[in-house]
Amino acid sequence: MQVKRRVIIMKKIINDPQKVVEEMLEGIQAANPDVCYIENMGVIARRTKTGRVGVVSGGGSGHEPMHAGYVGEGMLDAAVSGNVFASPDPERILAGIKAADSGKGVLLIITNYSGDCMNFSMAAELANMEGISTASVIVRDDVSVKDSTTSTGRRGIAGTILVHKVAGAAAAAGHSLEEVRRLAQKAADNVRTMGMAMSSCTIPAIGRPGFELADDEVELGMGIHGEPGVKRVKLMSAKETARVLLSRILNDLKETGSEFALMVNGLGGTPLMELYILNREAHIFLKSMGVKIHETFVGNYITSLEMAGCSLTLMRLDEEMKPLLEAPCDTMAWKRRA
Repeated sequence: MQVKRRVIIMKKIINDPQKVVEEMLEGIQAANPDVCYIENMGVIARRTKTGRVGVVSGGGSGHEPMHAGYVGEGMLDAAVSGNVFASPDPERILAGIKAADSGKGVLLIITNYSGDCMNFSMAAELANMEGISTASVIVRDDVSVKDSTTSTGRRGIAGTILVHKVAGAAAAAGHSLEEVRRLAQKAADNVRTMGMAMSSCTIPAIGRPGFELADDEVELGMGIHGEPGVKRVKLMSAKETARVLLSRILNDLKETGSEFALMVNGLGGTPLMELYILNREAHIFLKSMGVKIHETFVGNYITSLEMAGCSLTLMRLDEEMKPLLEAPCDTMAWKRRA
């Protein structure tokens, strides 16, 4: 007896799977007159140079609005996009550095993946050879990965957005490159994230899901590229999800006396209704633990294509960090008035 195999058809609003990044960036440029797309380089940059320290970040595409959606006043001066889930090469990153440079130096905010670390480091060396001063901060906020388990250690995920915000505000305030680097590093040192996935996602060039989860299964700690998580468990309530993720974050922070910023992030396929329910439970749990939340952010800040799931982030705040987080910004993905 011949068994018919189910054929999975990829449903996406695209043209050519090989051109999704280029066409997406052209669409971003068309939607935002304050930015420009540097063709063939994967760079979205501010049209007008600031005369201040430049801030650049980047990585594989598929995580929108990170990184290109955060280019604008008070955040990034340029963002560099690689192919879907793939690091941009050093030449592209160098183009982003040059686009952001106003003569005061450029800070590179790097998510902790081997390809990103290697390529951004090479680009920084090339920039330095051309007389552009650079400094770097590597974000390692994912508490589901222990430093000793992989060659690079903890992954950089949703906490990166808060580092973008702090660094961009510091640069907008006119601080030196070293001071912008110090403040961004302080943000990175005090931010922690953990997520969970409820479904896979489909890379356009591949055309099929990267992994499978049972209908009643979730994966705790799964990476934003589909990297393995801590373990697979049965689907949990919002209350239990908040407790599990935040317990691990608080245990890693080892201190709850400070005030924190809370980010409730969707991975691309989770309705805002569910994120706000999760936010409710996060606040209830944190209050029960004696944790004070200074500010809350809910939405899709860093995604994984159409993956269903979420992440929770806490960033420890003090009187130096609060004004930077509260400073005005004007980007496609994050706008804040003075």
